[in-house]
Amino acid sequence: MLPAEVTMVTMKQTGPLEQRSVSFLGFTLEWEHRFEEQLPLYAQIRRSDLVTHLSEHYGDATPGSTILVPLDDIDALHSELTAKNFPYAKPGVDEVPWGREMEIGGFQS
Repeated sequence: MLPAEVTMVTMKQTGPLEQRSVSFLGFTLEWEHRFEEQLPLYAQIRRSDLVTHLSEHYGDATPGSTILVPLDDIDALHSELTAKNFPYAKPGVDEVPWGREMEIGGFQS
């Protein structure tokens, strides 16, 4: 059996946009780490079983990458996120040959 995957996302800098983005998506911050005060932040966020690492270090992941997350109820998540009226992301659900998908973008700071 394969272990659960952990995704990694590179962020340009931490700050209000990233904090609002995490909150908007319904994640909670589990931990943060810096080797020294001036070095890049590395953090872990979670929503249910989905664990994501966030890193300010440019070498940890490719900026602008896409993460695909299988969902049981895409309509419920779409309703939840749309109701928050987040100004930086307007998710929409699309029909694609492999099913339905929701793209959530607009988090580049």
